[in-house]
Amino acid sequence: MLKEANDETLSFVINELPEDEEPPSLHSSSSEVRNDSLIKNGSQINQSEDDLISSSAQSASFMVSHFPGTRPEEWNDWKWQLRNSITKFNELSEFMHLSEHELNASLNNDYALPLRITPYYLSLLSVNNPDQALRRSVVPTFDELIFSEGEASDPLMEEHDSPVPCIVHRYRDRVLFLVTGFCSTYCRYCTRSHMVAKEEKSKTGTESWMKGIEYIREHTEIRDVLISGGDALTLSDNRLEFLLSRLRSIPHLEFIRIGSKVPVVMPQRITKTLAGILKNYHPLWMSIHFTHPDELTPEVAQACGRLADAGMPLGSQTVLLKGINDDVDTMKRLMHGLLKIRVRPYYLYQCDPILGSKHFRTPVEKGLEIISGLRGHTTGYAVPTYVIDAPGGGGKIPLLPENYAGRDGNFVLLRNYENKIFRYPDM
Repeated sequence: MLKEANDETLSFVINELPEDEEPPSLHSSSSEVRNDSLIKNGSQINQSEDDLISSSAQSASFMVSHFPGTRPEEWNDWKWQLRNSITKFNELSEFMHLSEHELNASLNNDYALPLRITPYYLSLLSVNNPDQALRRSVVPTFDELIFSEGEASDPLMEEHDSPVPCIVHRYRDRVLFLVTGFCSTYCRYCTRSHMVAKEEKSKTGTESWMKGIEYIREHTEIRDVLISGGDALTLSDNRLEFLLSRLRSIPHLEFIRIGSKVPVVMPQRITKTLAGILKNYHPLWMSIHFTHPDELTPEVAQACGRLADAGMPLGSQTVLLKGINDDVDTMKRLMHGLLKIRVRPYYLYQCDPILGSKHFRTPVEKGLEIISGLRGHTTGYAVPTYVIDAPGGGGKIPLLPENYAGRDGNFVLLRNYENKIFRYPDM
């Protein structure tokens, strides 16, 4: 099932900069950078097979069954994965039997996020079980349309702390740089569902980037930038290098981080070429969003290995999700598996109270129970920090005895680093 790409956002993401915006390439010629292009259905792929992630047996079998006529070098090209992503329910129904809750979602257009799943990640989803962990995390259900007390479209109030487009400046010495509103796969519990996939709110592109870069340059107290979105690794090599080179030219900027789900949902993006580019901008760190041990495939191990070999410290960020990963055994298997592919467990997040997220949220006590089940029962390297990003813009608060201030009815009381109390809806 091959599709034509007509999404303007997708076109921006995967295509190179036009000539009048093309930055000087620091480590390769413009023609070399442009040679990673793919002519879809004409199937011109100029990357060498050695540069691509190789397929596991499961992935190869899925390709043959559901994308007949597709060559392995096409399947393993990240741009092919983007162009052939599943974005409509009638397409999804060709791969799996949709449940009543999923079918009801297909009849509505009011959920915050559109549907988008890469063919690779689709190969990991159950055909018949709507309760499978990975399937629940990316396939919309009617539950997303049910709003509960304490939920908000932007519960962390990031827009309130955005002095210029693309920048969120909450902590004094660091900023969040939102460089795109596009993701290769949309997680149904996304914190930024209020802005991703929305052209009117995703102020991205060279002009907006330059305003953000200038803001960072003017604020010498900023020593740390987290590049996120959307997902920055959906940008072309040339656009990504454009951003990194501009940021690296700022004298007071000490290190750069990239937050991404791409190595998990589209590991084909982590080519040797990309790893080589990233290696030139150290110190560069990467936080990767993992959800469940079923995501730890041979392809993901290859992708993380390339990033680690390129000198990047890798950390994991996992959202605690009801019925998906909210038990000690699942979390332990995930954390142990991450260490084996050189990813250090970093944060375990309480699910943010975005609109329509009640079916994903666990009681806070469940997270504390999981941390207790890890601490002392496995290496400390496998124990993430359990945090709540406090509603109302309070920032990340680790859930330790001195931070958990009790309850007020259906709300958990939290004490942050300023000794202020914040309320989290915990129904």
